[in-house]
Amino acid sequence: MTYIEKFVETARQNLKRIVFPESGNVRILRAVRYLKDHNIVHPVLIGDPPVVGAYAATQAIDISDIDVISVGDSGHLEKYADIYLAKRPLKKTIAMRLIKKPLSFGGMMVTAGDADGMVAGVGHTTTSVIQAAALTIGYRDGVDFPSSFFIMILPEFAGTSHHPLIFADCAVAVDPTDEQLAQIAVAAGENAAQLLKLEPKVALLSFSTHGSANHQMVDKIISATKIARQAAPGMKIDGELQGDAALIERVARKKVAGSEVAGAANVLVFPDLHSGNIAYKLVQYLAGAQAIGPVFQGFKRPVNDLSRGASIEDIVSVAAITAVQAAG
Repeated sequence: MTYIEKFVETARQNLKRIVFPESGNVRILRAVRYLKDHNIVHPVLIGDPPVVGAYAATQAIDISDIDVISVGDSGHLEKYADIYLAKRPLKKTIAMRLIKKPLSFGGMMVTAGDADGMVAGVGHTTTSVIQAAALTIGYRDGVDFPSSFFIMILPEFAGTSHHPLIFADCAVAVDPTDEQLAQIAVAAGENAAQLLKLEPKVALLSFSTHGSANHQMVDKIISATKIARQAAPGMKIDGELQGDAALIERVARKKVAGSEVAGAANVLVFPDLHSGNIAYKLVQYLAGAQAIGPVFQGFKRPVNDLSRGASIEDIVSVAAITAVQAAG
């Protein structure tokens, strides 16, 4: 069974309401139909019911048994505006104008508990999805920015059997500070435990291993490691570590003494988006790894992004992951 199949099976065990704000996209409609038919999630579409129904009919997709919620629904709109205004000194008319946007309406459904998670992105940029989620769902306690991770499923290779691995952050955080790196590390470790059922062993990566080089870039990793350990004292976290020291036991024995992470890391935290994005693509294409993601982390409740070219299979996979995140 693949990891995606495992996520699907887990999602089926605890059916979650996942909202899709982009009901005007045929791939979304086909994916939602599949999710409903295979009892993976309880999908909810945002849009004008007659319009969405008519468009679906032109594509030979029956959505008669799928919930379609209109942003003009006065009951929902009033409730969501009141929730939104509880934390912001705005005029109600301005709040309602904002919430009428499908991404924001979907985010407010999640915040209000009318949905367990949101999946969007086939018709919006990643930035737009993040901005809407930040405004409506917000960040978890102790987190002040969004980040992401990839689940990397690697074939066996000499010296290590570490698969899957979590790579963070390879898609969102461009140049995180030491405090933000620490947030990424802790969140990625928690996701390793929740989604993959692994005991997280988190390595903050560098070109230096435990003082082998002196540089301000290394100092940031050392500081981030200290902050992460303070934030999650029960989690195994180490840094700064070079990639080989993090992954390969025989290298770790030579370079690092007494580390619970070195040589056995399953969560790799990269110093910036340059290194993270380059690394995951190299591993994906040169090592033949499957890259699942990016999966968002840091928000109070689950929200995930889709690429503009996401296939129906991609949408189903992301929805299943979002449902597993929602299950806690």
